[in-house]
Amino acid sequence: MSNPNITRHIEALVFSSVQSIGVQEIILALNAIFNTEHIETQVFESIDQIKEKYSHDDFAIELVHLNNGYQFLTKKDYHETVNQLQLHRSKKKLSQAAMETLAIIAYRQPITKLEIEQIRGVNSDYSVQRLLEKELISIDGKAETPGRPILYSTSPLFMDYFSLNSLNQLPQLKDIVKEENTVGENAE
Repeated sequence: MSNPNITRHIEALVFSSVQSIGVQEIILALNAIFNTEHIETQVFESIDQIKEKYSHDDFAIELVHLNNGYQFLTKKDYHETVNQLQLHRSKKKLSQAAMETLAIIAYRQPITKLEIEQIRGVNSDYSVQRLLEKELISIDGKAETPGRPILYSTSPLFMDYFSLNSLNQLPQLKDIVKEENTVGENAE
């Protein structure tokens, strides 16, 4: 059985993490704190105990596994309440241009700003800057093309924000495009 003290430390690590925290990160932190070797089995036991604790109706939050890590999130019953708070903070929302830019980056990553602008047909400096500030995208190196432009990709915060474990969970184009939105006749 897992040490309750270790369980509380893991709970504190998950709670204090802005993004989901992985098991290896937890192990590294515990090893540094206690000067001992902790194993995955011990950490998973503690995580199960924490999940069980927060599964009761006494809590408005739950421990969720996402993006290969763990994070505390509000239970579905309270989403509308939290949504009201978000509505009041709506001035911090992304613009339509930023959302378009984010979608392009998510589906075409890694991608340069020039490629984003070619797809959108307009300058994307401001949108890319806002997405970097909000940490929804990150710089992923430089392209091997002349001028070595910066490559952009989605960040771990993007994965957390959209509750994704992998980019394969993004909706596919066929799921989004409706037949009534197509032009012309379908060729068979």
